[in-house]
Amino acid sequence: MSFIVIAFLGGVFTVLSPCILPVVPFVFARSDRPFLTDRLPLFAGLAGTFALVTGIGAAGLAGAAQLSQYGRWIALAMLALFGAALLFPSIAARLTLPLSGLADRITARSQSYGTTRRIASSMLLGAATGLLWAPCAGPILGVILTGAALHGANWQTAAALAAYAVGAVSSLAVATGLGKRAFDALKRSLGFGEHLRRAMGALVLLSVAAIATGFDTRLLAHVPGAPTNGIEGWLVDVAKTKQASHEERQGARVVRVSMPVALPVQGRLPSLDGATAWLNSAPLSADALRGKVVVVNFWTYSCINCLRTLPYLKTWAQRYGNDGLVVVGVHTPEFGFERDTGNVKRALENLTIRYPVAIDNDYGIWRAFGNQYWPAFYIVDAQGRVRYHHFGEGGYREAEDAIRQLLAENGKPMMSADAQPVQGSGAQAAADTADIGSDETYVGYRQAQGFASPQRVKPDAAENYTLPAQLPLNQWALDGKWNVGGEAAVPAASRAHIAYHFHARDLHLVLGPTTDGKPVRFRITIDGKPPGASHGADVAADGSGIVTNARLYQLVRQNDAVDDRTFQIEFLDPGAQVYSFTFG
Repeated sequence: MSFIVIAFLGGVFTVLSPCILPVVPFVFARSDRPFLTDRLPLFAGLAGTFALVTGIGAAGLAGAAQLSQYGRWIALAMLALFGAALLFPSIAARLTLPLSGLADRITARSQSYGTTRRIASSMLLGAATGLLWAPCAGPILGVILTGAALHGANWQTAAALAAYAVGAVSSLAVATGLGKRAFDALKRSLGFGEHLRRAMGALVLLSVAAIATGFDTRLLAHVPGAPTNGIEGWLVDVAKTKQASHEERQGARVVRVSMPVALPVQGRLPSLDGATAWLNSAPLSADALRGKVVVVNFWTYSCINCLRTLPYLKTWAQRYGNDGLVVVGVHTPEFGFERDTGNVKRALENLTIRYPVAIDNDYGIWRAFGNQYWPAFYIVDAQGRVRYHHFGEGGYREAEDAIRQLLAENGKPMMSADAQPVQGSGAQAAADTADIGSDETYVGYRQAQGFASPQRVKPDAAENYTLPAQLPLNQWALDGKWNVGGEAAVPAASRAHIAYHFHARDLHLVLGPTTDGKPVRFRITIDGKPPGASHGADVAADGSGIVTNARLYQLVRQNDAVDDRTFQIEFLDPGAQVYSFTFG
């Protein structure tokens, strides 16, 4: 019950999150209507649709992503009509005729036609708005879905999803109630009712246009999420504590296991049939892996956090392979170039990965596990039961202890653990976690943050940009002619630059060659000088390098005290694809 209350509170605070802003105009457009016949049905439709879409995702049913995507465009079309009806009364009259006829047929025996029509219309608009709101899912929802993945879709999961949705619409209801009072006061004192209705219609249409073109995403990239970050983070910690406490009472702890306490059963190994291809192995199935201890690792080859886990996975595969351990990599792409199986095959060769890797381009295995993270690994015993999992970097000692314990359960006595420590090199080396002051930063406009050039980004078009006079810490800027796309930015002419003011030992940049595969030369500087001894694994001491294939490039590894630095990369040729910065 306490977890359901926490989910409700998480939903309440969702209204403060920037990602819910595009939904607000649609809700406030009806804030002057009666609560029982207009606003309450709207909120019911909104909460119901949201819970349905996220519930399908929690159950791991194929097609949930497609439902959300197609439903988004259907919802936008419906809400555009709604906005036009508010703005132009003649459109409202025409739209009312078919809707009234449909309502008459549905409610032919009803004695309250007007009320029924209003309720049905409000619920329909609420359902459309719920499809737009479904992507606005914070950490609390992630905990709920993770619980569903590990323990199956059950009434607790459904109740938590419903509580999350009810919490969010409750805070919206309070806000619109205050809005209704303001509207009523304006009507009484100034007679603004008609003007307000038209203004809300125009605002709805502008919101629809912003969402359809992706402008809302680019705008919200510059809106800080601080109001909810701390609150949701605290609620997530409480939720995880409650969840772990509940599971301890049921004999099933989730993440931290004190060896040699018996590892809990967290579920069954899901199907691996969602793979579109297999590398380094014939196709594997859950049944074929029965009798083996299995580590299933979700990763993608340009993810720096994933790369830093590889030394451990490769070591475990080698160290315990003869004892019955199988490591299975599940490559689930983030960027478009990672869907190219040829690129993944090349990455496996460069990274010396020999264990089986499933190509999960359709996210089939990802959904089967209910996974939400890169990297993530799940450890499965010889009977096909998930016994341990970990999300993100770290936890390697506990994971290896779990492997050894499950191998021992399977009849392979383990000698005392006194193995040599695992060490990676280049981009696979462990991060300097004590001194990272910069976060992953996307360059494409869909997820970009911290952009500091004086010019506004012109999406999907060549435009000239300049560097600002001062570049604040953790901000970046373009210089020269660039074409900024949703996923990556491309220099449209030679001598184009990117500058980033960062604080970390390492700086990486995900880069790709031209669309036709031609290499692109580049040169980097640190504080205006060649990197020298602080050059990364993919650049020379004089700062020169070349983009030959799409992957993560390590460009800076400071060899002295970590400090605030200004990094700059100049592309000597046009056409490079620049995706994201990461640090270590």
